[in-house]
This record gives sequence, C-alpha cells and structure tokens, in this order.
Amino acid sequence: MYTVYILYSESIGKYYIGYTADVEQRLAFHNNGSSRWSKRGIPWRVVYTEAHEDKRSAMRREREIKSYKGNSKFQALVKLK
Repeated sequence: MYTVYILYSESIGKYYIGYTADVEQRLAFHNNGSSRWSKRGIPWRVVYTEAHEDKRSAMRREREIKSYKGNSKFQALVKLK
C-alpha cells in the first residue's frame, strides 16, 4: 500500500507533494532536516492523503496532483478557499 500526500509549511507558505509507503516516517524525514529542500520549511504538516494499492498508481496520481498546483482542483484537495 502506498500513500500520496501533500504537506504544507506555514513558515514558507509552500506545499510539498509526494508518495510513500509510510506517511509518518516520511513526515519525520521532512521535519528533521534530512532533505535540503524541505529543511527550509520546518515544520511541515500533512494536509491531504490518498491511499493507493501499488506504487505505480501512486506515482501516476502524484504527477496528476502536481499538474493541478495553483488551480481550483489543487485548492479543493487541500481545502483552501
């Protein structure tokens, strides 16, 4: 089982979209400064998750969500108005 997730950082006002087999572990990775890009946005919080049966469908959905960024479909996912 894989999960597509969206994180949000209030400190930099940015979203991060990814997929993983373990959301809690991945959130910890982003929040402990292990990634150079996400280090600047600590703390990150999960604002959206979506379960997928396999890695391939999770990867496909991640790309689809990334194509939404900045439009109403993306805002609907993260429940922003």
